[in-house]
Amino acid sequence: MKLRSFFSPLAVGVLLLLIVAGSFFGFPSSAQARMPQENTLSNPSTTIFVSKQTPLMVSLLGEREDLEELRELADSMVAPLNLNYRQDIQSWVGDEMTMAIDSLDFDRNSDNSTQPGYLLALTTENPEKAKAALQVFYTKKSVVGEGDLVFEPYKGVTILYKRPLSGLIQDSPQSQPPQIIASAVVANRFVLFANHPKVLRDAINNVQVPNLNLENSPEYQKILPSLTEERSGIGFINVPALAAWISGDFIPKREPFEASQTMGIAFSLHGNELLAHAATLGSQSSEETIAPILSETVNALQYIPGESTLAIAGTDLNKLWYSLSTGLANDDILKSLLDRSIARLQSGWEIQLPEEIFSWVRGEYALCLLPTADVMNPDWIFVAQKFDSANAEAAIAALDELAETQGLTAGTLPFRDRNLTVWTKLLPSSVKDTKDGLLNLEAKVQGIHTSIGNYEIFTNSIEAMDEALQGLDNSLLSSNTFQDAIAPLPFNNNGYFYLYWPHSKAFLEHQLPLLRVLEFLGQPLFHNLHTLSVSNYGIDKGVQESKLFFRFFEDED
Repeated sequence: MKLRSFFSPLAVGVLLLLIVAGSFFGFPSSAQARMPQENTLSNPSTTIFVSKQTPLMVSLLGEREDLEELRELADSMVAPLNLNYRQDIQSWVGDEMTMAIDSLDFDRNSDNSTQPGYLLALTTENPEKAKAALQVFYTKKSVVGEGDLVFEPYKGVTILYKRPLSGLIQDSPQSQPPQIIASAVVANRFVLFANHPKVLRDAINNVQVPNLNLENSPEYQKILPSLTEERSGIGFINVPALAAWISGDFIPKREPFEASQTMGIAFSLHGNELLAHAATLGSQSSEETIAPILSETVNALQYIPGESTLAIAGTDLNKLWYSLSTGLANDDILKSLLDRSIARLQSGWEIQLPEEIFSWVRGEYALCLLPTADVMNPDWIFVAQKFDSANAEAAIAALDELAETQGLTAGTLPFRDRNLTVWTKLLPSSVKDTKDGLLNLEAKVQGIHTSIGNYEIFTNSIEAMDEALQGLDNSLLSSNTFQDAIAPLPFNNNGYFYLYWPHSKAFLEHQLPLLRVLEFLGQPLFHNLHTLSVSNYGIDKGVQESKLFFRFFEDED
């Protein structure tokens, strides 16, 4: 029972949140760097320039002095436009910086591949200083292939850019658009940068036609009231669109976020810890409110070893499966990933997971991966509470019968103070009987399970079962690393996702090729990541609320 496949859809959701924290700005090299400590609940005003179709928007909120302390973050945030925060922006920037992928393909021309449109919007309290800095910027940034500085009037705003030597910038369907940094000062308060004048024209249109911008998006307005905790920055993403872009799949053609999934994130960084509050809207509008299920510890974790590299714990696996399968029904990218993961697992064991496993796990459950020498095939443990004892016992007996129909032998093995049911498969041995020249057979363990109290424990090896049976003192519940990782998360919740990055990195890279792309985009964050913990804690008026807690290693110096 290779339960590792089940982790994939959950892990992808988490990794998409990682990119929000680490793609546009890397984690600072100094552990002393911090976000502003005050409880700043202002919303970014620059969202009036951002398209409501944006796959990703990230805003930093704080006084210029706060941004200066985070100059490494700010530099990384402006890097997609070849800007340098300290040289080009620091002297005039106000209290807000917003970077957005304003369009996945700004020229909408399929003949020249996708051309993402990047928009940087900042506030300033000194517009004259900003204008002077722009003049200096274009003077210093002259490069081969650029001509005169162009002042293009557009709807009451002057757009600046360097004219290509080949002639005027044209939106030609036959050629790939040049990557030219364009800028504009709007209403003596906002300064905009983009990687093409067309992106700035679209941004100005977004202001003049309010129903085009993110500020007036119904989804954005519904998510904002949920992000009420201390925050130093806000992110907003369309999950399927961003996933498609990162993975190189098709670019979804979408109307405003209908039949999609959107997410807002408020985050704060303190020392070597980043806490994010995520608010998620599903594919269909809802005013449903659901309280978190758990108000106490998931006791199934007492059988999950403290050195686990990845763990998931919660209650009612059957309900979780139903929520995943129905909630992603209209999201092609994520639904496809979920279906492929389940199909891969079912093909290996010829079982129907929803009917034969998920259906009877209505109480607590916990799953984990353990570190082994073979990082591509780690040991695993699955613990399920027998909530409906009679139904659970019947389902477990049916699994034993199913194993035998697949050519496995279900036998009993005394171990410690209990009997284990072991599923084995006879395979030819690599060592022949030298006396008679006969081929020896060896029994290879395919799975093990046993009852302990009101729980059933499944593992893929004797070693993993031994770890599970060592009990509470050996468990995640007694691990300081795990306890530190979940401490900031709400006590009343729907369970945990826990990742110990150093030991799970190789396995996840193998299982999720998308992760390599994310690591490239957010190298500083992945390089320093220690643990990641995630929990969701119910739905409030149709918005699912979650917390993510990232802990990073202290710098060695």
